[in-house]
Amino acid sequence: MIKVLDGVRVLEHGTFITGPAASMLLADLGADVVKVELPGTGDPFRAFKGGLYSPHYQTVNRNKRSITLNTKQPADLAQFDALVKDADVYIQNFRPGFAEQINTGFERLRGINEKLIYCAISGFGATGPAAHRPTYDSVAQAASGYLRLLVNPANPRVVGPAIADFVTGFYAAYGILGALYERERTGTARKVELSMFEAMTHFNLDAFQHLFSADEVMGPFSRPSVSQSYVLECGDGKWIALHMSSPEKFWQGLATAMERPDIFQDPRFASRQARIENQEDLISVMRPVFARHDRAEWCRRLDANDVPHSPMYTTAEVPEDEQARHLQLFVETEHPTVGTFRTVRSPVSFDGQRPLEVTAPPVLGEHNEELRAGWRPRGQVQKETRK
Repeated sequence: MIKVLDGVRVLEHGTFITGPAASMLLADLGADVVKVELPGTGDPFRAFKGGLYSPHYQTVNRNKRSITLNTKQPADLAQFDALVKDADVYIQNFRPGFAEQINTGFERLRGINEKLIYCAISGFGATGPAAHRPTYDSVAQAASGYLRLLVNPANPRVVGPAIADFVTGFYAAYGILGALYERERTGTARKVELSMFEAMTHFNLDAFQHLFSADEVMGPFSRPSVSQSYVLECGDGKWIALHMSSPEKFWQGLATAMERPDIFQDPRFASRQARIENQEDLISVMRPVFARHDRAEWCRRLDANDVPHSPMYTTAEVPEDEQARHLQLFVETEHPTVGTFRTVRSPVSFDGQRPLEVTAPPVLGEHNEELRAGWRPRGQVQKETRK
């Protein structure tokens, strides 16, 4: 594993997803991440069926170490400060003002370490009329206009994974990487601030650009119509996805695969613009055709005709995909107390070397002893343990 952030020390005081996701992305690149948690309970995301190792927690906490500290207690605060002194980055995703209440505010930590990059993630920003509001994933999606593009008007309900949480984590890591680069060049250490509202509004940039440039308010079917995207049920009850985009050759290939070269003689489907305007009619034509064969046959036909497509997998099917196996996309390791940990590796390779090494998310306070002795690199601790 090539660790491009080897030597970077990250102190994460995160809960739930945004802060932990940001630090995990840095850990995946080789940073040494120490997660600070409350004694006894830890990150609230840990709780699951009477235990403290939930699938949610595992999702965003691999490649880290855990120490339990209550920074309101003088002895624990002293140990925390010792970690801050040696850290490059501090990440928290508390409501504005809470970090100061637990002695981890920007001014205090910068006084301990003037080279510390301090990252504060909030829901709606540090100031303003909404700064005090509690914020979770669907709240940020709704406030940014993004949720409106996901919800089917015929059956309005929140769907899908925690997009806003993860996107905010990505943007936080992006900001931190920029700050690390500048500090390396100039010695300047920045305070990095962002909110879920800002992150999701930026992520929804395409919708706003349509509003500002074309006075168009996009809806849930706007982009699928323009991009000519389809999901169709096959004869075996399995589903397939098509993304036809602009090139006419893809439609010619689809017509061949469907054995319907006559489809372009219908004026509703004769051109790209006509197909966009009449997408519902086109779907009505395609549905019975796709119902004639099972998904494997459609994949064979579409592949033979170079049509952009994929089986619409369930999560359980993806690890069995031949390309996923070829790319070694799923990796695993053993943890001494929780057993086998399996996960999706980082998607970023360097010089053709895939990041196949992973350490399981730590149990609560797993590294208390080694970290209370000072911030030593994980590899050094492991070597000393083996002696």
